[in-house]
Amino acid sequence: MDLKFYYTPMTSASRVHWALEELGIPYDKVKLDLAAGDQKKPEYLALNPNGKVPLLVAEGRPIFEGLAILLYLGERFGADKGLFPPPNPDRADAFKWMAWGAVTFGEALQRYLRHTLDRFPEDERSPKAAEAAKKDLVALLAILNDALEGKEYLVGNTFSFVEISIAPAIPFLGRFGIDVSPFPNVNAWVARCISRPAFARVMQG
Repeated sequence: MDLKFYYTPMTSASRVHWALEELGIPYDKVKLDLAAGDQKKPEYLALNPNGKVPLLVAEGRPIFEGLAILLYLGERFGADKGLFPPPNPDRADAFKWMAWGAVTFGEALQRYLRHTLDRFPEDERSPKAAEAAKKDLVALLAILNDALEGKEYLVGNTFSFVEISIAPAIPFLGRFGIDVSPFPNVNAWVARCISRPAFARVMQG
């Protein structure tokens, strides 16, 4: 299997990086310098016209969008390694939570950042919209906290790509003024996830 992974550290590509490290399969890494515009070069846009990371080229076929890459890796390799549910009802639960993390939670987070970060023009930021997004994020954290009640992991009570798709975002919320302390199940879950050796390797770049 020929796998080439295009990434930038400390971006959404870290989820795919983590998945690859958990799988323990051979792959090549290509680090992109976003500040230098590597993602906008013609040779990269030919593979990913969105001009973003992550990108995985699997046997010559480019796959963009982090969720799509995680689902591909999960079905192709993860089930055999106990990191993705086999084709049974647990797989439907995995799809559900991974989509929730990328779409429902991800949309609220991006909306919050869009109206709070200095990298966006001040006249395009709305404190009212930021507060609404913050309330949505707190409500979503409560949903996640309830789902983890009495469980160590979300699906099948075993670590899987479901955790990889959601857990990395949680520790950053505190940096942006969102208090996660009221959600003990979420905090304990995140601590279990990021204590894994594969995650430490990703954090080393």
